[in-house]
Amino acid sequence: MKIAALVSGGVDSSVTIPLLKEQGYEPHIFYIKIDMENEPSFMNCPAEEDIEITTWIAKKYGCKFDIVDLQKEYWDTVVRYTIDAVKQGLTPNPDIMCNLLIKFGAFDEKYGHEFDKISTGHYATIYETEEGVFLSTAIDPVKDQTYFLGQITYEQLSKAMFPVGHLPKKEVRRLAEEMELPSAHRPDSQGICFLGNINYNDFIRKYAGEKTGEIIELETGKVLGEHHGFWFHTIGQRRGLRLGGGPWFVVKKDVRKNIVYVSNGYDPISQYDNEIWLEKLHFLNPNHDYNALDWIKFKIRHQPEFNSGLLISDAKGIHIVSNTKISGIASGQFAVIYDVEEKTCIGSGMIVQSP
Repeated sequence: MKIAALVSGGVDSSVTIPLLKEQGYEPHIFYIKIDMENEPSFMNCPAEEDIEITTWIAKKYGCKFDIVDLQKEYWDTVVRYTIDAVKQGLTPNPDIMCNLLIKFGAFDEKYGHEFDKISTGHYATIYETEEGVFLSTAIDPVKDQTYFLGQITYEQLSKAMFPVGHLPKKEVRRLAEEMELPSAHRPDSQGICFLGNINYNDFIRKYAGEKTGEIIELETGKVLGEHHGFWFHTIGQRRGLRLGGGPWFVVKKDVRKNIVYVSNGYDPISQYDNEIWLEKLHFLNPNHDYNALDWIKFKIRHQPEFNSGLLISDAKGIHIVSNTKISGIASGQFAVIYDVEEKTCIGSGMIVQSP
């Protein structure tokens, strides 16, 4: 079996190489270059260090190694999607789109056709039945990354391998130390996708600009201050509003009037709801019959905890009725759906405003 192993220089993807070697595979390592080298003022991207580490791993384990440049593809898809979404007042998720369009998309289209599998360092697992392959949660609930894989296609899932998905993060760190990998103590990436560290607001400011508008208290209609563009603010946001007498939470945005509505309190009721409306529902395995699907577990953001609810499809559209009210429901984000056993990731849908 021919395996393309995507290695970013981080500890998780680094450990996949010795694990694959132990299983008898000879992975061909690829480093995907998407860093914004033309945007040095925005980036502190450790691409050189990433490549140095990945080169070292390739030599240590006797693997073929290539650097592939997908900067144009990344800008034309993921970055463009992000900019367009924020201009519409939506909350984008570049990480989900990066997996769909770049790691399992553009890479496979340009370089992966000669490989049977594409391996990554995601914390996820896969199982197979007579109906085909299914995406399953990782053994480590805190590190589980199935949320970010909820939009990939069935063909992409069928070709994916996740060698660290059956391991707790602590064990991955221990293995990296035992194998004396240079990434063993490297901190986890906190940037968008695998770009590195990015000043998100500066990036959005350059490509979406600024437009001063009012910050208004939702309950009273009182003008509390001003913002520099609704696209800098997300539903549920608490920091960065520069308002006294808080805490204040962003609970609503009026895109047409460029107004950001906020609510005061440590747990303002106005930021909670129990209905999540979806534009459409993407099933990871279309071979399975989900017509009878009703009670589900779901997440509206990357977090260890699951929410419980009822999935409903009626004349008004597709929506989830949560058992409990939840905060931070933002249009443009994704609701990722799981079975009630919290094992199988069924699919996902983009969150939209209620009809």
